[in-house]
Amino acid sequence: MLRDVQFRLPFEPRRTRAGRQPHAPTPEIDTTGDRPVSPPPEVYFVRHRRARRYLLRVEVSGRVRVTIPRGGSRREAEAFAKRQAGWIAQQRSKLPEPRWNPTERAEMQVRAEAELPVLLRAMADRLDLRVSRVTIRDQRSRWGSCGRDGHITLNWRLVAMPDWVRDYVLIHELMHLKRLDHSPEYWAMVEEVCPTAADARDWLRAHGSGLLR
Repeated sequence: MLRDVQFRLPFEPRRTRAGRQPHAPTPEIDTTGDRPVSPPPEVYFVRHRRARRYLLRVEVSGRVRVTIPRGGSRREAEAFAKRQAGWIAQQRSKLPEPRWNPTERAEMQVRAEAELPVLLRAMADRLDLRVSRVTIRDQRSRWGSCGRDGHITLNWRLVAMPDWVRDYVLIHELMHLKRLDHSPEYWAMVEEVCPTAADARDWLRAHGSGLLR
C-alpha cells in the first residue's frame, strides 16, 4: 500500500492589521472534492472541500502533497509547507531507496519504448479501435492517459508489473477511445473486455506506489 506520513495543523486565518480575524475567504468552486491546483514538481497542492485543516503527506516517491481546506488559500498552504521543511526532510530520509539504479532504469525505459506501443496497437486492432499516437513517458502520478485525438500516453514502469495488470492499464486507456469519462457505462466496457479488472486495480493499490518512486 502507499506508504505516507501525515502532519496536521489547525487552520489559522490571517489577521487584519487591527488584530481582528477576517471572515474565511470564499473557497474556489470544487465540484470534484479533490482537485489539483497547479502542482510544482516536488510539492503539489490539492483542494478538498471537506478538509477542515491543512494536511501534509509525504508520498513514497518523495513528493509532498499539501491539502488545502475549505476556506484556505494557496499562499497559506505554501507557507504551511515551508514551516514544516525540517519535518518533510526527516520523513523523506526514512523512505526506501529507489527501486532501480540508473542503469536498470535506463534499460527498462528502452524496453518500454520498444514493447508498449506494439502491445497497445495490437490490442487496439483486436478491439477494432484506432490509436493515433503512442508516447512513453516518465510519470510519477499516473499509469497512462488518453486524449480526445486518440493519443495515448503510457508510463514506462508498466513493463515492471505483471502482464495481466499491465494489460488492464492498456485496456483502461483504450476504452477511453470510446468514452472519455469514468461513467458506469465506461467501467462496464472495461469489465467486459478485462474480467480481471477489479483484481488489477487491487494490485495497483497495493503495489503501484512502490513502482512510481
